[in-house]
Amino acid sequence: MLKTFIELLGDDARAWRRYAALAVSYGLVSGLTIVTLVPILSRLLAGDAGGAAFWLVLLVVGMAVCWAWRRQVEKAGVAVGVAILKSARQRVGDHVARLPVGWFTPGNTARLSHVLTQGMMALAQLPAHVLTPVISGAVTPLVIAVALFVLHWPLGLIALVALPLLVGVSLAAARLGRRAEQAYHQHFAQTSQRMVEFAQAQSVLRAFNGEGGGTRLLEQAMAQQRQAAARLIYLSSAAAVLNAWTVQAIFAALLVAAMLWLQAAPDSATLIAAVVALLLVNRFIDPLLDVASYGEVLRGARGQLGAVREILAAKPLPEPARPQAARDASVELRDVGFHYAAGQAPVLQGVNLRIAPRSMTALIGTSGSGKTTLVRLIARFFDVQQGSVMVGGVDVREISSEQLAAQISQIFQDSELFAGSIADNIRMGRPGASEAEVLQAAHQAGVAEIIARLPQGIDTPVGEGGARLSGGERQRVAIARALIKRAPILLVDEATAALDAENQAVIAQALARLRGQCTLIVIAHQLSTVAMADHIVVLDGGRVCEQGRPAELAAAGGRYARFLAQRRAAKGWRLAPARS
Repeated sequence: MLKTFIELLGDDARAWRRYAALAVSYGLVSGLTIVTLVPILSRLLAGDAGGAAFWLVLLVVGMAVCWAWRRQVEKAGVAVGVAILKSARQRVGDHVARLPVGWFTPGNTARLSHVLTQGMMALAQLPAHVLTPVISGAVTPLVIAVALFVLHWPLGLIALVALPLLVGVSLAAARLGRRAEQAYHQHFAQTSQRMVEFAQAQSVLRAFNGEGGGTRLLEQAMAQQRQAAARLIYLSSAAAVLNAWTVQAIFAALLVAAMLWLQAAPDSATLIAAVVALLLVNRFIDPLLDVASYGEVLRGARGQLGAVREILAAKPLPEPARPQAARDASVELRDVGFHYAAGQAPVLQGVNLRIAPRSMTALIGTSGSGKTTLVRLIARFFDVQQGSVMVGGVDVREISSEQLAAQISQIFQDSELFAGSIADNIRMGRPGASEAEVLQAAHQAGVAEIIARLPQGIDTPVGEGGARLSGGERQRVAIARALIKRAPILLVDEATAALDAENQAVIAQALARLRGQCTLIVIAHQLSTVAMADHIVVLDGGRVCEQGRPAELAAAGGRYARFLAQRRAAKGWRLAPARS
């Protein structure tokens, strides 16, 4: 837990070390101040008021020092919390920015969002509000236990044994709720994701919300979160009760031992010592009760740190020690094999493929055949487990991330736009592009006719996620963004999927204009796109089952020929009028 906390702080770890040293010192001073009660009460009960006065002065001084020291501890704790809020988020962000794009699954994205919001706020509050009483509550009883050992060794032995016993019980109690808390955070993240989805997809949900279907998924997620929360509350309560019972059992054992000593006291000095020991027993238990009461908070913090640790444990793809530059815009896959996780079935197996510079290659195949994975491997979303992916004659693992990003541009099926104007989104492809270059890219991608009918033209805000534009319009802006980058290789993942005929035609025209200007690798199902290709690659079950020129494959009568027949048949469908 502390290792992750310190790793999260990075260069600000010195603030944590200062805080920890102050908190431990505060616990020691508090314990020593409490121990001064022993000579004070001993002398008062023996009738030595003068002797008690000196220790009473020490008690007052100790109380003043504790008060002043506690203020310093709290200030140091606040400094650690501020460091988490100011720097730790940035460190997590810097780490995530170096992770491969393939890491950003919906689950990982939801967990990252939870960690950066709720998680960081909870961790920032730990030093000032939780760790100070816990650290002092652990150190102070240790000092008192030593004093009890000096007064009467059986009492001291019980107190010393009780401390690791309480730690063991607390750890066992924490295990009760750890899985429940992980499940709760997982369902919380899923519910948050569903809420955002529900807000962003109102047009679709209202069109298809028969019998409450519009809120069904959100309600299911909320119900699962409620069940997870109820289980977490139940187990947390059980753990808190177990910790409290353990402390009370320790108190009972100390009390019995003290009473037995009191009954067997042979003289007044022993009687006085036994009475003083009873007072120390009470002061020994108080901080332990504080520690027990924070047990569930610490377990929750452990869960938050566990989520942070999982994110920080994700490894960026290794960068080459001596990066090489791609020699041209060719792409080649040599005996490529890939699976997403150990033990899972391979997604690609023995794929061999060479794509010439400035050619257009269409990837076709059934859903799950490996088309998208193949394209992602070219862009190095992941590294292959077998074989190699070559760009410009160089293994992508030998090309730096910056060089590879400059070599490849991508258009995804679901285009993501950012809050800002159309021009801002296009210019993301090349921040230094001039206004004339932005307008040229907009014209090539068919965006010109969109901005012509908007009151603010190219400066029209697109809204969050491009909500003010239609799906086809967002896709055109994404293509303009890819075009303005002028990368030698363009990867297109089903750019015309789920679009109307007009937008399909516009995007097909934009791709047609790019033929011969860059290396085009297109995942497509539309005949208009496939027909433009110089080379066809048919995937099935993660293997290349056919590849070649369109005319050759069409004449061969294989899978590509069947694909053509199916698309032509679908294109020729018509709705016939009903016969009377």
